[in-house]
Amino acid sequence: MKLPLSTKRHSLAHIMAQAVQELWPGAQFAIGPDIDTGWYYDIDFGTEKITDADFEKIETLMRELIAKDLEFTREEVSTDVALTWAREHGQNYKIEIIEDLEKQGEKKVSFYTVGNFKDLCRGPHVESTGQIKPDSFKLYKLAGAYWRGDEKNKMLTRIYGLAFETRKELAQYEAMLVEAEKRDHRKLGKELDLFTFSDLVGAGLPLYSPKGTILRDLLSAYSEELQAHFGFEKVWIPHITKIDLYKKSGHWDKFGHELMLVKSQETGDEFALKPMNCPHHAQIYASRPRSYRDLPIRYMETTTNYRDEKTGELAGLIRVRSLTQDDAHVFCTSDQIEQEFEHIMSMIKTMYATLDMEFKARLSFSDPDKMENYLGDRSQWEAAEKTLEKITKKLKLDYEVVLGEAAFYGPKIDIMVMDALGREWQCATEQLDFVQPLRFELEYTAEDGSKKTPVMIHKALLGTIDRFLGVYIEHTAGNFPVWLSPVQVKLLSVADSHNDFCLKLAAEMKAQGIRVEIDMAHETVGNKIRKAVNEKVPYMLVIGDKEMESDKLFVRERGEREAKEWNKEKFIKTVISKSKERN
Repeated sequence: MKLPLSTKRHSLAHIMAQAVQELWPGAQFAIGPDIDTGWYYDIDFGTEKITDADFEKIETLMRELIAKDLEFTREEVSTDVALTWAREHGQNYKIEIIEDLEKQGEKKVSFYTVGNFKDLCRGPHVESTGQIKPDSFKLYKLAGAYWRGDEKNKMLTRIYGLAFETRKELAQYEAMLVEAEKRDHRKLGKELDLFTFSDLVGAGLPLYSPKGTILRDLLSAYSEELQAHFGFEKVWIPHITKIDLYKKSGHWDKFGHELMLVKSQETGDEFALKPMNCPHHAQIYASRPRSYRDLPIRYMETTTNYRDEKTGELAGLIRVRSLTQDDAHVFCTSDQIEQEFEHIMSMIKTMYATLDMEFKARLSFSDPDKMENYLGDRSQWEAAEKTLEKITKKLKLDYEVVLGEAAFYGPKIDIMVMDALGREWQCATEQLDFVQPLRFELEYTAEDGSKKTPVMIHKALLGTIDRFLGVYIEHTAGNFPVWLSPVQVKLLSVADSHNDFCLKLAAEMKAQGIRVEIDMAHETVGNKIRKAVNEKVPYMLVIGDKEMESDKLFVRERGEREAKEWNKEKFIKTVISKSKERN
Protein backbone atom coordinates (compact mmCIF):
# COMPACT_ATOMS: atom_id res chain seq x y z
CA MET A 1 0.00 0.00 0.00
CA LYS A 2 1.36 3.41 -1.00
CA LEU A 3 2.17 5.68 1.93
CA PRO A 4 0.50 9.12 1.95
CA LEU A 5 2.95 11.89 1.13
CA SER A 6 1.84 13.70 4.30
CA THR A 7 3.12 10.75 6.37
CA LYS A 8 6.53 10.93 4.70
CA ARG A 9 6.67 14.69 5.25
CA HIS A 10 5.79 14.32 8.92
CA SER A 11 8.45 11.64 9.30
CA LEU A 12 11.03 13.92 7.68
CA ALA A 13 10.28 16.52 10.35
CA HIS A 14 11.35 13.96 12.97
CA ILE A 15 14.39 12.86 10.98
CA MET A 16 15.48 16.50 10.68
CA ALA A 17 14.88 16.99 14.41
CA GLN A 18 17.10 13.98 15.15
CA ALA A 19 19.86 15.49 13.00
CA VAL A 20 19.46 18.85 14.75
CA GLN A 21 19.60 17.15 18.15
CA GLU A 22 22.91 15.48 17.25
CA LEU A 23 24.39 18.74 15.94
CA TRP A 24 22.94 21.03 18.66
CA PRO A 25 22.35 18.84 21.77
CA GLY A 26 20.89 21.72 23.76
CA ALA A 27 18.07 22.43 21.31
CA GLN A 28 14.48 22.43 22.59
CA PHE A 29 11.77 21.31 20.22
CA ALA A 30 8.31 22.88 19.94
CA ILE A 31 6.09 21.61 17.08
CA GLY A 32 6.92 20.05 13.70
CA PRO A 33 3.90 19.37 11.47
CA ASP A 34 3.71 18.41 7.82
CA ILE A 35 2.40 21.11 5.47
CA ASP A 36 1.30 21.22 1.83
CA THR A 37 4.83 21.36 0.42
CA GLY A 38 6.82 19.55 3.09
CA TRP A 39 7.19 20.31 6.78
CA TYR A 40 8.55 22.75 9.32
CA TYR A 41 9.85 22.46 12.85
CA ASP A 42 9.94 25.27 15.44
CA ILE A 43 13.10 24.95 17.52
CA ASP A 44 14.64 26.92 20.38
CA PHE A 45 18.41 26.95 19.84
CA GLY A 46 19.07 29.02 22.96
CA THR A 47 22.11 31.23 22.44
CA GLU A 48 23.13 29.32 19.28
CA LYS A 49 22.43 30.91 15.92
CA ILE A 50 21.95 28.86 12.78
CA THR A 51 21.89 30.09 9.18
CA ASP A 52 21.15 28.73 5.71
CA ALA A 53 24.81 27.68 5.60
CA ASP A 54 23.99 24.99 8.19
CA PHE A 55 21.47 23.31 5.89
CA GLU A 56 24.08 21.23 4.09
CA LYS A 57 25.34 19.49 7.23
CA ILE A 58 21.78 18.92 8.49
CA GLU A 59 20.73 17.41 5.15
CA THR A 60 23.87 15.25 5.01
CA LEU A 61 23.12 13.81 8.43
CA MET A 62 19.45 13.29 7.50
CA ARG A 63 20.46 11.23 4.47
CA GLU A 64 22.82 9.17 6.61
CA LEU A 65 19.93 8.42 8.99
CA ILE A 66 17.68 7.48 6.07
CA ALA A 67 20.35 5.13 4.70
CA LYS A 68 20.45 3.31 8.07
CA ASP A 69 16.77 2.36 7.60
CA LEU A 70 15.96 3.25 11.22
CA GLU A 71 12.65 2.05 12.63
CA PHE A 72 9.95 4.42 13.87
CA THR A 73 8.51 2.98 17.10
CA ARG A 74 5.42 4.17 18.94
CA GLU A 75 4.59 3.97 22.64
CA GLU A 76 1.65 5.24 24.64
CA VAL A 77 2.23 6.50 28.19
CA SER A 78 0.35 8.40 30.87
CA THR A 79 0.66 12.18 30.93
CA ASP A 80 2.50 11.85 34.28
CA VAL A 81 5.17 9.67 32.66
CA ALA A 82 5.32 12.03 29.66
CA LEU A 83 5.86 15.05 31.93
CA THR A 84 8.64 13.26 33.81
CA TRP A 85 10.39 12.54 30.51
CA ALA A 86 9.99 16.14 29.26
CA ARG A 87 11.37 17.56 32.53
CA GLU A 88 14.32 15.17 32.59
CA HIS A 89 15.25 16.18 29.04
CA GLY A 90 14.67 19.91 29.52
CA GLN A 91 11.98 20.04 26.83
CA ASN A 92 9.97 22.99 28.19
CA TYR A 93 7.71 23.34 25.16
CA LYS A 94 6.68 19.70 25.38
CA ILE A 95 5.92 20.23 29.09
CA GLU A 96 3.52 23.03 28.18
CA ILE A 97 1.84 20.93 25.47
CA ILE A 98 1.38 17.95 27.82
CA GLU A 99 -0.01 20.15 30.61
CA ASP A 100 -2.53 21.64 28.15
CA LEU A 101 -3.58 18.13 27.10
CA GLU A 102 -4.12 17.25 30.76
CA LYS A 103 -6.36 20.31 31.16
CA GLN A 104 -8.39 19.05 28.19
CA GLY A 105 -8.92 15.75 30.00
CA GLU A 106 -6.29 13.65 28.19
CA LYS A 107 -4.87 10.86 30.35
CA LYS A 108 -2.45 9.34 27.86
CA VAL A 109 -0.19 10.59 25.09
CA SER A 110 1.94 8.87 22.45
CA PHE A 111 5.64 9.13 21.63
CA TYR A 112 7.54 8.17 18.50
CA THR A 113 11.21 7.25 18.56
CA VAL A 114 13.55 7.11 15.59
CA GLY A 115 17.22 6.48 16.23
CA ASN A 116 18.18 8.55 19.27
CA PHE A 117 15.33 11.03 18.88
CA LYS A 118 12.13 10.67 20.91
CA ASP A 119 9.24 13.06 20.38
CA LEU A 120 5.73 13.64 21.67
CA CYS A 121 3.56 12.96 18.63
CA ARG A 122 0.21 11.54 17.50
CA GLY A 123 1.71 10.27 14.22
CA PRO A 124 1.37 8.59 11.86
CA HIS A 125 4.88 7.90 10.54
CA VAL A 126 6.62 5.63 8.09
CA GLU A 127 7.65 2.24 9.42
CA SER A 128 11.32 3.01 8.83
CA THR A 129 13.46 5.79 7.37
CA GLY A 130 14.33 3.63 4.36
CA GLN A 131 10.84 4.23 2.98
CA ILE A 132 11.83 7.82 2.15
CA LYS A 133 13.79 8.60 -1.00
CA PRO A 134 16.95 10.53 -0.03
CA ASP A 135 16.72 12.81 -3.08
CA SER A 136 13.05 13.74 -2.64
CA PHE A 137 13.55 16.47 -0.03
CA LYS A 138 15.66 19.48 0.86
CA LEU A 139 15.77 22.17 3.53
CA TYR A 140 14.25 25.33 2.18
CA LYS A 141 14.40 28.36 4.44
CA LEU A 142 14.58 29.77 7.97
CA ALA A 143 12.00 32.01 9.57
CA GLY A 144 11.15 33.37 12.99
CA ALA A 145 8.02 32.11 14.71
CA TYR A 146 6.64 33.12 18.08
CA TRP A 147 5.77 30.17 20.28
CA ARG A 148 2.06 29.54 19.78
CA GLY A 149 1.88 32.57 17.50
CA ASP A 150 1.88 34.93 20.48
CA GLU A 151 4.18 37.95 20.23
CA LYS A 152 4.55 37.91 24.00
CA ASN A 153 6.26 34.52 23.80
CA LYS A 154 9.80 33.71 22.72
CA MET A 155 10.76 33.86 19.07
CA LEU A 156 11.75 30.38 17.86
CA THR A 157 13.66 29.34 14.75
CA ARG A 158 11.40 27.73 12.16
CA ILE A 159 13.18 25.45 9.67
CA TYR A 160 11.17 24.71 6.53
CA GLY A 161 11.72 21.62 4.41
CA LEU A 162 10.38 20.68 0.99
CA ALA A 163 9.38 17.08 0.24
CA PHE A 164 7.74 15.38 -2.73
CA GLU A 165 7.36 11.84 -4.02
CA THR A 166 10.25 12.12 -6.47
CA ARG A 167 13.30 14.24 -7.22
CA LYS A 168 11.59 15.37 -10.43
CA GLU A 169 8.56 16.75 -8.55
CA LEU A 170 10.89 18.46 -6.09
CA ALA A 171 12.81 20.08 -8.97
CA GLN A 172 9.56 21.23 -10.58
CA TYR A 173 8.44 22.84 -7.33
CA GLU A 174 11.83 24.54 -6.90
CA ALA A 175 11.53 25.96 -10.43
CA MET A 176 8.10 27.28 -9.49
CA LEU A 177 9.61 28.95 -6.41
CA VAL A 178 12.18 30.72 -8.60
CA GLU A 179 9.38 32.00 -10.83
CA ALA A 180 7.30 32.94 -7.80
CA GLU A 181 10.20 35.03 -6.49
CA LYS A 182 10.27 36.97 -9.76
CA ARG A 183 6.52 37.52 -9.45
CA ASP A 184 6.54 38.45 -5.74
CA HIS A 185 3.92 41.18 -5.43
CA ARG A 186 5.99 43.04 -2.84
CA LYS A 187 8.88 43.29 -5.31
CA LEU A 188 6.66 44.19 -8.27
CA GLY A 189 4.58 46.57 -6.18
CA LYS A 190 7.71 48.62 -5.54
CA GLU A 191 9.05 48.37 -9.10
CA LEU A 192 5.69 49.35 -10.63
CA ASP A 193 5.02 52.03 -7.98
CA LEU A 194 1.71 50.52 -6.83
CA PHE A 195 1.90 50.57 -3.02
CA THR A 196 4.24 51.02 -0.09
CA PHE A 197 4.44 50.46 3.65
CA SER A 198 5.71 52.94 6.23
CA ASP A 199 7.09 52.21 9.70
CA LEU A 200 5.55 55.50 10.83
CA VAL A 201 2.10 54.36 9.67
CA GLY A 202 2.48 50.80 10.97
CA ALA A 203 2.94 47.20 9.87
CA GLY A 204 0.15 45.71 7.78
CA LEU A 205 -1.24 49.11 6.75
CA PRO A 206 -0.61 49.52 3.01
CA LEU A 207 -0.45 52.91 1.32
CA TYR A 208 -1.48 52.96 -2.35
CA SER A 209 0.14 55.26 -4.89
CA PRO A 210 -1.93 56.86 -7.69
CA LYS A 211 -1.17 53.86 -9.94
CA GLY A 212 -2.11 51.33 -7.29
CA THR A 213 -5.27 53.27 -6.52
CA ILE A 214 -6.30 53.09 -10.19
CA LEU A 215 -6.07 49.30 -9.96
CA ARG A 216 -8.14 49.20 -6.76
CA ASP A 217 -10.78 51.57 -8.11
CA LEU A 218 -11.18 49.75 -11.44
CA LEU A 219 -11.60 46.38 -9.74
CA SER A 220 -14.02 47.80 -7.16
CA ALA A 221 -16.07 49.53 -9.87
CA TYR A 222 -16.33 46.29 -11.84
CA SER A 223 -17.46 44.40 -8.75
CA GLU A 224 -20.11 47.01 -7.98
CA GLU A 225 -21.28 47.02 -11.60
CA LEU A 226 -21.83 43.26 -11.51
CA GLN A 227 -23.66 43.52 -8.20
CA ALA A 228 -25.87 46.40 -9.31
CA HIS A 229 -27.00 44.26 -12.26
CA PHE A 230 -28.39 41.74 -9.76
CA GLY A 231 -30.19 44.32 -7.63
CA PHE A 232 -27.60 45.17 -4.97
CA GLU A 233 -27.82 48.70 -3.58
CA LYS A 234 -24.99 50.67 -2.03
CA VAL A 235 -25.01 51.50 1.68
CA TRP A 236 -22.48 53.21 3.94
CA ILE A 237 -21.51 52.51 7.56
CA PRO A 238 -19.02 54.16 9.97
CA HIS A 239 -15.64 52.64 10.71
CA ILE A 240 -16.13 52.43 14.49
CA THR A 241 -18.88 50.96 16.60
CA LYS A 242 -19.80 50.28 20.19
CA ILE A 243 -18.50 46.86 21.18
CA ASP A 244 -22.08 45.98 22.20
CA LEU A 245 -22.83 45.40 18.52
CA TYR A 246 -20.26 42.59 18.30
CA LYS A 247 -21.31 41.12 21.63
CA LYS A 248 -24.85 40.76 20.32
CA SER A 249 -23.75 39.37 16.93
CA GLY A 250 -21.47 36.78 18.57
CA HIS A 251 -18.24 38.15 17.06
CA TRP A 252 -16.95 39.42 20.40
CA ASP A 253 -16.80 35.93 21.93
CA LYS A 254 -15.23 34.40 18.83
CA PHE A 255 -12.95 37.18 17.59
CA GLY A 256 -12.69 39.71 20.43
CA HIS A 257 -8.91 39.28 20.50
CA GLU A 258 -8.69 40.46 16.87
CA LEU A 259 -10.57 43.72 17.49
CA MET A 260 -8.74 47.04 17.59
CA LEU A 261 -10.24 49.13 20.37
CA VAL A 262 -10.45 52.91 20.64
CA LYS A 263 -11.67 55.01 23.57
CA SER A 264 -13.51 58.31 23.61
CA GLN A 265 -11.48 60.80 25.63
CA GLU A 266 -14.63 62.81 26.28
CA THR A 267 -17.03 60.12 27.51
CA GLY A 268 -14.73 57.19 28.19
CA ASP A 269 -16.92 54.97 25.95
CA GLU A 270 -15.10 52.08 24.32
CA PHE A 271 -15.46 51.49 20.60
CA ALA A 272 -14.04 48.99 18.12
CA LEU A 273 -12.68 49.63 14.66
CA LYS A 274 -15.00 47.45 12.62
CA PRO A 275 -13.46 44.07 11.65
CA MET A 276 -16.49 43.12 9.52
CA ASN A 277 -19.65 44.75 8.18
CA CYS A 278 -22.46 42.22 8.56
CA PRO A 279 -23.72 43.37 12.00
CA HIS A 280 -23.93 46.96 10.72
CA HIS A 281 -25.88 45.96 7.61
CA ALA A 282 -28.22 43.98 9.85
CA GLN A 283 -28.97 47.22 11.71
CA ILE A 284 -29.94 48.92 8.46
CA TYR A 285 -32.34 46.05 7.77
CA ALA A 286 -33.71 46.34 11.32
CA SER A 287 -34.32 50.09 11.04
CA ARG A 288 -37.85 49.70 9.65
CA PRO A 289 -40.60 47.07 9.27
CA ARG A 290 -40.08 44.60 6.42
CA SER A 291 -42.59 42.57 4.43
CA TYR A 292 -42.12 39.40 2.37
CA ARG A 293 -42.83 41.68 -0.60
CA ASP A 294 -39.60 43.60 0.15
CA LEU A 295 -37.41 40.51 0.05
CA PRO A 296 -34.79 39.85 -1.05
CA ILE A 297 -33.05 43.00 0.18
CA ARG A 298 -29.46 43.29 -1.06
CA TYR A 299 -26.88 45.69 0.39
CA MET A 300 -23.38 46.20 -0.99
CA GLU A 301 -20.44 48.26 0.22
CA THR A 302 -16.75 48.49 -0.66
CA THR A 303 -15.24 49.41 2.67
CA THR A 304 -12.19 48.97 4.87
CA ASN A 305 -12.14 46.79 7.99
CA TYR A 306 -9.46 46.48 10.66
CA ARG A 307 -8.11 43.39 12.41
CA ASP A 308 -5.31 43.10 14.91
CA GLU A 309 -3.33 40.50 12.97
CA LYS A 310 -0.12 39.25 14.56
CA THR A 311 2.99 40.94 13.17
CA GLY A 312 4.61 37.62 12.30
CA GLU A 313 1.63 36.65 10.13
CA LEU A 314 1.58 39.81 8.01
CA ALA A 315 2.69 39.24 4.41
CA GLY A 316 2.65 42.19 2.02
CA LEU A 317 -0.90 42.63 0.70
CA ILE A 318 -1.80 38.98 1.30
CA ARG A 319 -2.29 39.54 5.05
CA VAL A 320 -2.92 43.09 6.26
CA ARG A 321 -4.45 44.91 9.22
CA SER A 322 -6.55 47.29 7.12
CA LEU A 323 -8.47 45.15 4.65
CA THR A 324 -10.85 46.54 2.05
CA GLN A 325 -13.64 44.22 0.97
CA ASP A 326 -16.29 44.29 -1.76
CA ASP A 327 -18.74 43.10 0.84
CA ALA A 328 -22.46 42.51 0.47
CA HIS A 329 -25.36 40.96 2.35
CA VAL A 330 -28.68 39.57 1.22
CA PHE A 331 -31.71 39.26 3.48
CA CYS A 332 -34.16 36.77 2.01
CA THR A 333 -36.64 33.98 2.71
CA SER A 334 -35.60 30.34 2.83
CA ASP A 335 -37.26 29.78 -0.56
CA GLN A 336 -35.06 32.46 -2.12
CA ILE A 337 -31.69 31.07 -0.96
CA GLU A 338 -31.05 28.92 -4.00
CA GLN A 339 -31.70 31.65 -6.54
CA GLU A 340 -29.60 34.20 -4.62
CA PHE A 341 -26.65 31.81 -4.48
CA GLU A 342 -27.02 31.18 -8.22
CA HIS A 343 -26.95 34.93 -8.89
CA ILE A 344 -23.82 35.33 -6.79
CA MET A 345 -22.11 32.43 -8.53
CA SER A 346 -23.00 33.95 -11.89
CA MET A 347 -21.20 37.14 -10.82
CA ILE A 348 -18.19 35.15 -9.61
CA LYS A 349 -17.96 33.24 -12.90
CA THR A 350 -18.14 36.47 -14.91
CA MET A 351 -15.58 38.23 -12.71
CA TYR A 352 -12.94 35.51 -12.88
CA ALA A 353 -13.48 34.81 -16.58
CA THR A 354 -12.75 38.48 -17.23
CA LEU A 355 -9.63 38.25 -15.05
CA ASP A 356 -8.55 35.03 -16.84
CA MET A 357 -8.39 33.02 -13.62
CA GLU A 358 -9.77 29.54 -13.02
CA PHE A 359 -11.34 28.49 -9.74
CA LYS A 360 -12.93 25.63 -7.88
CA ALA A 361 -15.33 25.63 -4.95
CA ARG A 362 -14.54 24.60 -1.40
CA LEU A 363 -17.57 23.78 0.70
CA SER A 364 -16.44 24.97 4.11
CA PHE A 365 -18.60 23.03 6.56
CA SER A 366 -18.71 22.64 10.33
CA ASP A 367 -16.83 19.93 12.19
CA PRO A 368 -19.60 17.78 13.74
CA ASP A 369 -17.22 16.73 16.52
CA LYS A 370 -16.51 20.33 17.56
CA MET A 371 -19.89 22.02 17.51
CA GLU A 372 -18.85 24.13 20.48
CA ASN A 373 -17.00 26.29 17.93
CA TYR A 374 -20.25 27.29 16.22
CA LEU A 375 -23.50 29.03 17.07
CA GLY A 376 -26.88 27.45 16.31
CA ASP A 377 -28.08 23.87 16.62
CA ARG A 378 -26.87 20.84 14.67
CA SER A 379 -30.11 20.40 12.70
CA GLN A 380 -29.81 23.95 11.32
CA TRP A 381 -26.25 23.26 10.23
CA GLU A 382 -27.11 20.00 8.53
CA ALA A 383 -29.97 21.61 6.61
CA ALA A 384 -27.80 24.55 5.54
CA GLU A 385 -24.92 22.33 4.44
CA LYS A 386 -27.24 20.12 2.40
CA THR A 387 -28.61 23.24 0.69
CA LEU A 388 -25.13 24.46 -0.26
CA GLU A 389 -24.05 21.09 -1.63
CA LYS A 390 -27.26 20.85 -3.65
CA ILE A 391 -26.63 24.29 -5.17
CA THR A 392 -23.00 23.44 -5.93
CA LYS A 393 -24.00 20.25 -7.74
CA LYS A 394 -26.74 22.05 -9.64
CA LEU A 395 -24.23 24.63 -10.87
CA LYS A 396 -21.85 21.78 -11.86
CA LEU A 397 -18.94 23.26 -9.93
CA ASP A 398 -15.70 21.43 -9.31
CA TYR A 399 -15.75 21.23 -5.51
CA GLU A 400 -14.50 19.56 -2.36
CA VAL A 401 -15.96 19.46 1.16
CA VAL A 402 -13.68 20.60 3.98
CA LEU A 403 -14.85 20.09 7.55
CA GLY A 404 -14.03 22.66 10.20
CA GLU A 405 -13.64 25.64 7.84
CA ALA A 406 -17.15 27.09 8.27
CA ALA A 407 -17.75 30.53 9.76
CA PHE A 408 -19.10 30.33 13.31
CA TYR A 409 -22.53 31.46 12.08
CA GLY A 410 -22.93 29.16 9.07
CA PRO A 411 -21.40 27.13 6.20
CA LYS A 412 -20.01 28.73 3.07
CA ILE A 413 -18.84 28.22 -0.48
CA ASP A 414 -15.29 29.54 -0.66
CA ILE A 415 -13.89 30.20 -4.11
CA MET A 416 -10.36 28.84 -4.50
CA VAL A 417 -8.75 30.81 -7.31
CA MET A 418 -5.78 29.29 -9.16
CA ASP A 419 -2.97 31.56 -10.28
CA ALA A 420 -0.57 31.16 -13.22
CA LEU A 421 1.77 29.03 -11.07
CA GLY A 422 -0.98 26.62 -10.06
CA ARG A 423 -1.27 27.92 -6.50
CA GLU A 424 -4.70 28.14 -4.87
CA TRP A 425 -5.95 31.25 -3.07
CA GLN A 426 -9.23 31.76 -1.26
CA CYS A 427 -10.76 34.97 -2.64
CA ALA A 428 -14.50 35.16 -3.32
CA THR A 429 -17.01 33.66 -0.92
CA GLU A 430 -20.74 33.19 -0.39
CA GLN A 431 -21.91 32.28 3.08
CA LEU A 432 -25.20 31.21 4.58
CA ASP A 433 -26.01 32.74 7.98
CA PHE A 434 -29.00 31.69 10.04
CA VAL A 435 -27.53 32.82 13.38
CA GLN A 436 -27.14 36.60 13.18
CA PRO A 437 -30.73 37.25 12.03
CA LEU A 438 -31.91 35.42 15.16
CA ARG A 439 -29.46 37.17 17.49
CA PHE A 440 -30.48 40.57 16.13
CA GLU A 441 -34.17 39.58 16.16
CA LEU A 442 -34.59 40.46 12.49
CA GLU A 443 -37.99 39.73 11.07
CA TYR A 444 -40.37 40.26 8.20
CA THR A 445 -44.14 39.92 7.87
CA ALA A 446 -45.01 36.78 5.93
CA GLU A 447 -47.90 36.50 3.48
CA ASP A 448 -50.13 35.05 6.19
CA GLY A 449 -49.39 37.98 8.52
CA SER A 450 -47.05 36.02 10.82
CA LYS A 451 -43.58 37.23 11.81
CA LYS A 452 -40.65 35.26 10.39
CA THR A 453 -36.87 35.47 10.53
CA PRO A 454 -35.03 36.12 7.27
CA VAL A 455 -31.92 34.27 6.17
CA MET A 456 -28.73 36.30 5.73
CA ILE A 457 -26.27 35.63 2.90
CA HIS A 458 -22.76 37.09 2.97
CA LYS A 459 -21.01 37.66 -0.37
CA ALA A 460 -17.71 38.95 -1.72
CA LEU A 461 -16.54 38.69 -5.33
CA LEU A 462 -12.93 39.77 -4.92
CA GLY A 463 -12.94 39.18 -1.18
CA THR A 464 -10.31 41.33 0.47
CA ILE A 465 -9.22 43.60 -2.38
CA ASP A 466 -5.71 44.02 -0.93
CA ARG A 467 -5.23 40.25 -0.82
CA PHE A 468 -6.70 39.83 -4.29
CA LEU A 469 -4.34 42.47 -5.66
CA GLY A 470 -1.37 40.61 -4.16
CA VAL A 471 -2.58 37.40 -5.84
CA TYR A 472 -3.37 39.11 -9.14
CA ILE A 473 -0.06 40.95 -9.38
CA GLU A 474 1.70 37.59 -9.04
CA HIS A 475 -0.73 35.88 -11.43
CA THR A 476 -0.03 38.43 -14.18
CA ALA A 477 3.59 39.13 -13.16
CA GLY A 478 2.52 42.79 -13.35
CA ASN A 479 1.48 42.49 -17.02
CA PHE A 480 -2.02 43.84 -16.43
CA PRO A 481 -4.58 43.75 -19.25
CA VAL A 482 -5.13 47.05 -21.02
CA TRP A 483 -8.30 47.88 -19.09
CA LEU A 484 -6.55 47.52 -15.73
CA SER A 485 -3.13 48.97 -16.59
CA PRO A 486 -2.54 52.15 -14.58
CA VAL A 487 -0.67 53.52 -17.62
CA GLN A 488 -2.02 52.26 -20.92
CA VAL A 489 0.16 54.25 -23.31
CA LYS A 490 3.68 55.63 -22.77
CA LEU A 491 5.04 58.34 -25.09
CA LEU A 492 8.83 58.54 -25.29
CA SER A 493 10.19 61.85 -26.53
CA VAL A 494 13.47 61.54 -28.45
CA ALA A 495 14.48 65.17 -27.78
CA ASP A 496 13.13 68.42 -26.33
CA SER A 497 11.98 69.45 -29.81
CA HIS A 498 9.48 66.59 -29.73
CA ASN A 499 7.94 67.41 -26.33
CA ASP A 500 5.18 69.70 -27.60
CA PHE A 501 4.00 67.04 -30.05
CA CYS A 502 3.95 64.47 -27.22
CA LEU A 503 1.97 66.82 -24.99
CA LYS A 504 -0.59 67.47 -27.72
CA LEU A 505 -0.96 63.75 -28.54
CA ALA A 506 -1.26 62.85 -24.86
CA ALA A 507 -3.95 65.50 -24.34
CA GLU A 508 -5.90 64.10 -27.29
CA MET A 509 -5.77 60.58 -25.85
CA LYS A 510 -6.57 61.68 -22.29
CA ALA A 511 -9.62 63.56 -23.54
CA GLN A 512 -10.96 60.20 -24.71
CA GLY A 513 -10.26 58.45 -21.40
CA ILE A 514 -6.91 56.82 -22.18
CA ARG A 515 -4.33 56.77 -19.38
CA VAL A 516 -1.13 58.24 -20.83
CA GLU A 517 2.31 59.13 -19.51
CA ILE A 518 5.12 61.02 -21.26
CA ASP A 519 8.81 60.43 -20.67
CA MET A 520 10.58 63.71 -21.50
CA ALA A 521 13.66 63.03 -19.37
CA HIS A 522 17.10 63.97 -20.70
CA GLU A 523 18.11 60.36 -21.34
CA THR A 524 18.82 58.19 -24.35
CA VAL A 525 15.88 56.61 -26.13
CA GLY A 526 17.33 53.21 -25.24
CA ASN A 527 17.11 54.00 -21.53
CA LYS A 528 13.55 55.25 -21.91
CA ILE A 529 12.52 52.09 -23.75
CA ARG A 530 14.10 49.89 -21.07
CA LYS A 531 12.22 51.80 -18.35
CA ALA A 532 8.90 51.47 -20.21
CA VAL A 533 9.50 47.73 -20.72
CA ASN A 534 10.22 47.31 -16.99
CA GLU A 535 7.06 49.29 -16.19
CA LYS A 536 5.14 46.70 -18.28
CA VAL A 537 3.17 49.36 -20.17
CA PRO A 538 0.87 47.80 -22.84
CA TYR A 539 1.73 50.33 -25.58
CA MET A 540 4.90 52.34 -26.13
CA LEU A 541 5.32 55.10 -28.75
CA VAL A 542 8.73 56.62 -29.53
CA ILE A 543 8.24 60.16 -30.86
CA GLY A 544 10.96 61.68 -33.05
CA ASP A 545 11.18 63.70 -36.29
CA LYS A 546 9.99 60.79 -38.41
CA GLU A 547 6.93 60.19 -36.20
CA MET A 548 6.06 63.90 -36.06
CA GLU A 549 6.11 64.15 -39.85
CA SER A 550 3.84 61.14 -40.34
CA ASP A 551 0.08 60.91 -39.95
CA LYS A 552 0.60 57.40 -38.58
CA LEU A 553 1.58 56.12 -35.14
CA PHE A 554 4.43 53.67 -34.63
CA VAL A 555 3.37 51.49 -31.73
CA ARG A 556 5.45 48.93 -29.86
CA GLU A 557 3.18 46.52 -27.98
CA ARG A 558 4.22 44.92 -24.71
CA GLY A 559 6.27 41.79 -25.38
CA GLU A 560 7.14 42.83 -28.94
CA ARG A 561 10.58 44.05 -30.05
CA GLU A 562 9.49 45.91 -33.18
CA ALA A 563 7.06 48.81 -33.57
CA LYS A 564 4.07 48.46 -35.89
CA GLU A 565 2.41 51.16 -37.93
CA TRP A 566 -1.09 52.13 -36.77
CA ASN A 567 -3.67 54.57 -38.01
CA LYS A 568 -4.00 57.03 -35.12
CA GLU A 569 -7.77 56.94 -35.03
CA LYS A 570 -7.83 53.15 -35.15
CA PHE A 571 -5.24 52.89 -32.36
CA ILE A 572 -7.19 55.20 -30.06
CA LYS A 573 -10.43 53.32 -30.76
CA THR A 574 -8.66 50.01 -30.04
CA VAL A 575 -7.43 51.17 -26.62
CA ILE A 576 -10.85 52.60 -25.76
CA SER A 577 -12.55 49.38 -26.88
CA LYS A 578 -10.22 47.21 -24.76
CA SER A 579 -10.99 49.41 -21.76
CA LYS A 580 -14.75 49.21 -22.25
CA GLU A 581 -14.77 45.48 -22.98
CA ARG A 582 -12.26 44.79 -20.19
CA ASN A 583 -9.60 43.17 -22.35
